[in-house]
Amino acid sequence: MSVLTPLLLRGLTGPARRLPVPRAQIHSKPPREQLGTMDVAIGLTSCFLCFLLPSGWVLSHLESYKKRE
Repeated sequence: MSVLTPLLLRGLTGPARRLPVPRAQIHSKPPREQLGTMDVAIGLTSCFLCFLLPSGWVLSHLESYKKRE
């Protein structure tokens, strides 16, 4: 690497460092009603069924996908 490489790179990234970054003004309030145990159980079960079950099925049948017919 050349001796000038750090200077050139600093020259390219210098103006980008001075740009203002917009910040989101997000404020939240406490929930109106607390989640119950049944609500949490239903939510976790639905996440399991929607995401983990199909991916588990694909992983368990991976060898049959690799076979050429």
